[in-house]
Amino acid sequence: MTESAREGIDITRVLDAPREGVFEAWTTPEHFAAWYGGDAEVPLDRVSMDVRPGGAWSLVIVVPGTEMPFHGVYREVVAPERLAFTLKDATAPADTEGETVTVTFTDRGDKSTEMVFTQRGGNLTAEQYAAAEDGWDAFFDALVTRLASL
Repeated sequence: MTESAREGIDITRVLDAPREGVFEAWTTPEHFAAWYGGDAEVPLDRVSMDVRPGGAWSLVIVVPGTEMPFHGVYREVVAPERLAFTLKDATAPADTEGETVTVTFTDRGDKSTEMVFTQRGGNLTAEQYAAAEDGWDAFFDALVTRLASL
């Protein structure tokens, strides 16, 4: 049996928080550092966010014995509805933009938000996309915890 090639990641979550709060969790260094990386540490002094089209972002996830830097550029910022940005890690070839992440936030009218996340780019193997999806799921579990504490 052949597995079809994966072209990206699609995750939808309904979060118990107003849309503005969820958007803020994606665009404020203190909040982003608290959930991006799941259980791993993201030191606030290693987070940089210029949240505007063309603005750069970067952070470093610190796990025992290693550091994992991530960076990219915001392509679209429509508060509090939508974010699009590029995403690269240290393994990405220098001559690529990396993956493109798009996140939309829909107000469900009951102080909850539907968050639709996509990652595309074709730069990863099917196995790497599966591992990245597991990582994002862990990150989003941490996001749920962060939003509950606000």
